[in-house]
Amino acid sequence: MTKILGAALAFATLTFGASAALAQDTAPDGTDAFGFEPYVGVIGGYESFDKFRDGPRQGNGRGNGAIVGVVGGVNVPLGPVFVGVEGNGAKGFNDIDWEYGVAGRFGVRAGESGLIFAKVGYQWVEFDHGPRASKMLYGIGTEVGPKDIGLGGITGNSGIRLRFGVDTLDWQSIRPNAGVVMHF
Repeated sequence: MTKILGAALAFATLTFGASAALAQDTAPDGTDAFGFEPYVGVIGGYESFDKFRDGPRQGNGRGNGAIVGVVGGVNVPLGPVFVGVEGNGAKGFNDIDWEYGVAGRFGVRAGESGLIFAKVGYQWVEFDHGPRASKMLYGIGTEVGPKDIGLGGITGNSGIRLRFGVDTLDWQSIRPNAGVVMHF
């Protein structure tokens, strides 16, 4: 019993010590390396679908259109990497009426205030002519912070970032997009 208590105490001491050491780390931009970072943003893009069975039923079965929408989520930094979750909603034009979805995000922190990320989730698309489609969402992207483009004195660590990405729905569409994201 004494050996078990001793081992448990040693484990607790090592775990607490490691946690305390990690809690004092900082990211390259001077913010805490571990924490909770919510964000919201405005994005725009253009989505082009290949022919697929769940899409619009007119013409050649293709669907495309511009989108303007919002994103919101939270990142949890873990030193030089991060994980997070994000939701989105967008108004479409041309063949696309509305899009909305949710995705998990993961990536690395780059430079003074930037991010490089990948995301996987689920997206619903409502077309102007045809049924609603629900597809797996895959995407990659980057967020470039003010310090990375020479504007560090304007916003400090508040976190205005330019966002660039490319998403696909079940590998049947491509959606380049860009926007502005505000981290808190």
